[in-house]
Amino acid sequence: MSHALITALQNPALYPHPVDAFQVIETHISWVLLTGPYAYKIKKPMDFGFLDFTTLASRKHFCEEEVRLNQRLTEDLYLQVLPITGNEQAPQLGGDGEAIEYAVQMRQFPQSQLLGEVQARGELNDAHIDELAQLIARFHLDAPRVAAEHPLGTPEAVMSPVRQNFEQIRPLLGDKANLQQLDALQAWAESSFERLQPLLEQRKAEGFIRECHGDIHLGNATLLDDHVVLFDCIEFNEPFRLIDIVSDAAFLAMDLEDRGLKPLSRRFISAWLEHTGDYAGLELLNFYKAYRAMVRGKVSLFRLGQEQDAVQRAVILRQYRRYAALAESYSAIPSRFLAITHGVSAVGKSHVAMRLVEALGAIRLRSDVERKRLFGEQPDEQQGQLHGGIYSQDASAATYERLHQLANAALHAGFPVVIDATYLKQAQRLAAWQIAEETGVPFLILDCQAPEAVIAGWLAKRQADGRDPSDATLDVVHAQQASREALSEDELAHSKRVDTDQSASLDSLVARIRQRLPGL
Repeated sequence: MSHALITALQNPALYPHPVDAFQVIETHISWVLLTGPYAYKIKKPMDFGFLDFTTLASRKHFCEEEVRLNQRLTEDLYLQVLPITGNEQAPQLGGDGEAIEYAVQMRQFPQSQLLGEVQARGELNDAHIDELAQLIARFHLDAPRVAAEHPLGTPEAVMSPVRQNFEQIRPLLGDKANLQQLDALQAWAESSFERLQPLLEQRKAEGFIRECHGDIHLGNATLLDDHVVLFDCIEFNEPFRLIDIVSDAAFLAMDLEDRGLKPLSRRFISAWLEHTGDYAGLELLNFYKAYRAMVRGKVSLFRLGQEQDAVQRAVILRQYRRYAALAESYSAIPSRFLAITHGVSAVGKSHVAMRLVEALGAIRLRSDVERKRLFGEQPDEQQGQLHGGIYSQDASAATYERLHQLANAALHAGFPVVIDATYLKQAQRLAAWQIAEETGVPFLILDCQAPEAVIAGWLAKRQADGRDPSDATLDVVHAQQASREALSEDELAHSKRVDTDQSASLDSLVARIRQRLPGL
């Protein structure tokens, strides 16, 4: 196939729809022909080792795979595979006769709507990240599991590309400092692998190796009809796609951090965890983020061999060093703490907890989410009951036990934790304190306060939005206020009052924690 075919396809008469204008986007593996209403993607007959499009049959197969795999994420973006018949000088799109090529037909969208472009304009916001987290989590929960006997997803299969990164990077580096850093990163990767091997085996056995996306970053997400859509998953290489769902999520987290968006990265992971419940995979997160960063660094270095200009070579090396430094940051010894919120429903506890997620990298655990994960939704006839249904004494005890188990696991995985729950009973608070004592981390009670009128207003807004997992009503809030057990003297010594309607109070809280734990 030659450029002649791409030129010949730029003829409006070939298309069964109006053509606004033609624009060709070329990558190292494909051409994308933009027409206005639709885009047509044609694969190049290339063999890069990790992909092989050299035969027409393979290009047809991978076009079909691209449509199949991406239709899992969106219904109306990837439309069909069309044969191109005729010849390169006089092609027909979807015509009769023997196919000379195949094209994936997609609904076209403005390139300005790519989330990478949205971010570059400073317009990427919390709502985009929350929607993306929900979309990816739902996709991961529904993704087909890789069979237990499949060779991909074993600990050795996971570690093989990690080692390959170092093997391929080392010959491309000449600077002693860069090589020493690479040696340290490889040593950390090997020691981490040794420590994580039992968990990797467990993940494989429990079905967390699934048919994932494989290439989740802001350049592969767009806004379509005012909603976030993920596209362009890996169709050409199973080892890139049949991976742990944590590895898939880690790519986006790393990409956000590479763009200087650490608070949004933390927000994404927090929301993804709440939707999937996969807190058991947390211990793998930094391992996979470091791997993803080194892949990016390696790819940037591959351009060195094609570049003779000294200035451009310096730019490439600087880009590599940025990714290596990002990978190195994931090997840092963490500063951990356990914080719990204390206060009635709708007082702003979730907002306080999210601030600790974004500012300090804490993992947020929410009683409203974990209660419903354990027991399902509250029946309509029991809505608003303080001690009925899923809010019975036994259900609440089980919920707090679950929160404390998750907190223990997240702390052992190396993360600070904030538990978003009312903690109105002293026994509940003491049980959390015990976790902090056993783990050897500082313990903090966030005593959340707000005027009653503010609480009532927030509660009304929350109920009108209909998106919050809490079932609390104003009657429930009043009952909580009447039955709450005051903080003891010992608890007060470990507490910090937070006036949730005042941003300065939250700023003070973050500053205090940073002062006590400067590694955050």
